[in-house]
Amino acid sequence: MAIALASGCAVVTVPYHAAKSVVEGSVWVAKKTYVLVAGTTKIIYKIGEYSFEVVKAPIDWALTHDEIQSIDGLPVKEAIRQDRVKSAPYVVGGNRYVPMAVERAKNYQEEGLASWYGYESGRMTANGEAFNPGGLSAAHKYLPIPMFVKVTNLENRKSVIVRVNDRGPFPSAHNAKSGQRIIDLSMGAAKRLDFYRKGTARVRVEAIQVKEELIE
Repeated sequence: MAIALASGCAVVTVPYHAAKSVVEGSVWVAKKTYVLVAGTTKIIYKIGEYSFEVVKAPIDWALTHDEIQSIDGLPVKEAIRQDRVKSAPYVVGGNRYVPMAVERAKNYQEEGLASWYGYESGRMTANGEAFNPGGLSAAHKYLPIPMFVKVTNLENRKSVIVRVNDRGPFPSAHNAKSGQRIIDLSMGAAKRLDFYRKGTARVRVEAIQVKEELIE
C-alpha cells in the first residue's frame, strides 16, 4: 500500500495482481429486464444461474457506510445525484481513496480476506442503490462501481458472481485490521460461499467481462 499527501488528505492506493487471462476467456451475458414495481423501476440482471435486482434508493436514505465523508470533492448525496461515483476519489476518516480506472479494472485479480455485512437493510450503497442483504452484492475500496466480479472461497472452492455497488470495508474503531480486507460481501453472497457463520474467508476476486442484452 502506498500513502502520499495531496490536498490535505492522505491518498491511499493499493497494489494488486493483474492477469490478462482473467478477461481473455468467455464473456458473461447479462440479460437485463426493466420491471415497474410500485412506481419504482427495478432492473433485473440474470448472469448464468445468478440473479441481481437493482433498485435506486430514495436519496434521503442513510448510507450503508456513513463514514464516507465526500465523493469527488462533493457531499456524498450530491455526488450520487450527479452520477459522479463510478471511479471518483472519495474520503473516509481523512484518507482520500483513489479507485482504479475502468480499463485497469478489467484485468483485476486479487487474493485476500473477505468479510460480510447484512444488517443495513433500508440503506443505500455508495452508488445510490438500495442495499439488499440477501442479494449478491459487494463493497470494494478500489474497483469502479458498479461492476461484476467472480469471488471464490479458497477454503472450499465455492464461487459466486456478485455486483460491486458499494465502498468498503474500512478500518473500524473496534478493529483497525478490518480495513485490510479486500472485499465486503452481502450476507446472501457469504451464505453462497459458506462462510456466513465463520465471518471471514480467504478468497480470490476476479473481474469478469459482461455483455448486456436487453430482454423485452
